[in-house]
Amino acid sequence: MKTSPTVAVISLGCPKALVDAEKIMTRLIADDYKIISSPQKADLVIINTCGFINDAMNESFEAIATTLEQNRPVIVTGCLGAKTELIREKFPTISAITGPHDDDGVMRWVHHFLPIKPISFIEPLPLCGIKLTPSHYAYLKIAEGCDHACTFCIIPQLRGKFISRPIKAIITEAESLVQNGVKEIILIAQDTGAYGHDLADHSTLDMLLTELSQLGIWIRLHYVYPYPFVDQLVEKMADRSILPYLDAPLQHINPRILKLMKRPAYQENLLTRIARWRSICPDITLRSTFIVGFPGETDEEFEELLHFLEVAEIDRAGCFPYSAVEGAAANQLPDPIPESIKRERVEILTAFQAQISAEKLQRKVGQTMTVLVDAVNSSKIIARSMGDAPEVDGQVIIKKPAQSAIQPGDLITVKIDKSDTQDLYGHLNEPL
Repeated sequence: MKTSPTVAVISLGCPKALVDAEKIMTRLIADDYKIISSPQKADLVIINTCGFINDAMNESFEAIATTLEQNRPVIVTGCLGAKTELIREKFPTISAITGPHDDDGVMRWVHHFLPIKPISFIEPLPLCGIKLTPSHYAYLKIAEGCDHACTFCIIPQLRGKFISRPIKAIITEAESLVQNGVKEIILIAQDTGAYGHDLADHSTLDMLLTELSQLGIWIRLHYVYPYPFVDQLVEKMADRSILPYLDAPLQHINPRILKLMKRPAYQENLLTRIARWRSICPDITLRSTFIVGFPGETDEEFEELLHFLEVAEIDRAGCFPYSAVEGAAANQLPDPIPESIKRERVEILTAFQAQISAEKLQRKVGQTMTVLVDAVNSSKIIARSMGDAPEVDGQVIIKKPAQSAIQPGDLITVKIDKSDTQDLYGHLNEPL
């Protein structure tokens, strides 16, 4: 009996990297390789790396070092794979290296190290491919690369120029996801809002969302800069064509710091924009990320950021210390901030934001809302509201009734009884 060669895939980093890993795994299975979870038992290991910040690079280096101890072929791909010389210098015995979103290159090396005879028949795979997320939600990448020159970031160096996928290809994949049971699609790109600006047919994100909204599932937006046309997207949130949720990575609020960062639309009055969004869609959930300890950031500029969080009432916020990743232009700026001050500012902002989040969640107590079930155990139902993205936001925790047939992927209604800094707690109404 024929035994298929085994491959383990280690995927590190953000959801965009996860989608790349899913594509590689889909092609492996299509070529009759067997995916296993244990790198120790695999014939070959693929490591999909992250190189966005130094902590992510170190995590990738650790994974490579640990895997090389197993004495089997190791292929490094992903963002860190763009730094071939650095990887070769640290790990001269590495088997092969490819850059990010290079599944063709990965498969060439897999075939080199694990030759396999062509197969006459294999069970057809869904058009959407293999997914590493739970079966009821999926990330859908609509573009690759980035055209911005943010001074703290090296993504354009790693992933190249911004390239939009054709609308037809995205819709086809989305339809396949729905046919395979997906109830929520999370649209991602390095710059989701820039979708279509490079396409000859003049497609736009608004046009894409109009088509996706016909699928009858949750559509969530991640990584959208606050471009002027975002107001149109918020109108779609108000009429529930898409979820009333906007992930806008602002990074800072002080004009001087934003100009040094070379952030797009740094001159915008963000408080005015946010007020406009809330006037259009009062229940919109706003998520953002912020960098503290950027070179030259003064105490006053950091306090300005805290004041913005309070006045803007950002629902969810991630905070990261500035990372002097190799190749970032901001590393040449004067007045670098000591690591101890960076850590202190992260702690202060995180605690400050927790208070804001707690106050906003408290306002939801007594409301009845639709939630999407992520998991069910013997005593609890773990779900998410429209305002909660998987992995980065909170949960809605519901006491499980004694006789309950609720499963992950179900949409149910709950009444909220209490809250804390991150999560909501409620009891079950009737399933929708």
